[in-house]
Formats: sequence, structure tokens, C-alpha cells
Amino acid sequence: MIKYALKCENGHGFESWFQSAAAFDSLKAAHMVACPDCGSADVAKALMAPPVRPARKAATVPAAEPKVSMAAGEAAPEMTPEAREKALKALRKQVEANSDYVGTSFAKEARKMHLGESPERSIYGEASAQDAKALLEDGIPVAPLPFRPTRKSN
Repeated sequence: MIKYALKCENGHGFESWFQSAAAFDSLKAAHMVACPDCGSADVAKALMAPPVRPARKAATVPAAEPKVSMAAGEAAPEMTPEAREKALKALRKQVEANSDYVGTSFAKEARKMHLGESPERSIYGEASAQDAKALLEDGIPVAPLPFRPTRKSN
């Protein structure tokens, strides 16, 4: 797994984890990496400083994370918790309106579409970490959603 600092065309900075550098490249090429603030799929890797631990003799007070984008050298735009919640609700609404929920059959359906056994369409659902990893290793572009699917109960 690799964590990248990313920046969208609108200047929003965010981080995301990927299986590998090749997985990032294939997901980006498929426009499946999007800014959580504005939804833009035009993202690029930003400069990222690795975390450095202080020497054991130093105080054990954790260092505060800088609120400065290393790529642009300027303050990163901050979203209020209310604005972030509103954006996540809008994303959920968009995904649910424009995609088919396939439940726990997500990995199976994604593989069938990739192999041409099923028509291409937007789907979302649930997959185990092992299934998602296997899809990525087979070159099938998938990405986690920042919310859990709504399950209906009786």
C-alpha cells in the first residue's frame, strides 16, 4: 500500500491510499480518483514530506500536522465539518442515483464487466479487502467510497 498527497485542479489538497503506483495510474486514467471536496477527477500527485519521528530523547508531544500544501506553498483550503458532511451527502446521492447497487456481489460483477461477460455500467457495492486487492491486481479499476451503502431493513 502507498499513500499519496493529491491535489485537484481547483487547488484542494487531500490524501489517499493505493495498492501500488501502477494502481494509482490505472485508477487516475479511468477517472476514478476524485477530489472529496469538489468531485473533480483532474487530480495530480503533490509533493509529500514523509513523517519523521523525533529522537527517543525528545518530548513525546505529537507534532501538529501542518496546514500548508507542500505542492503550492500556500495554505490549503479548509472545509468546515458541515460543508464536508454536505459534500458527502451530495456524493452519496449522486452515486445512488447514477449507479446500480450490487451488494456483496460487487467483485463478481466488476470482474464480469471487465471480461465483457456483462454490459458496462456504473456499479457500487461491498467487497472484502482481499476481493478488492485481487481486482486491482488484475487491472480492474475499483475505488472505495467514503461512505457505507445504505442497507434496507425489514
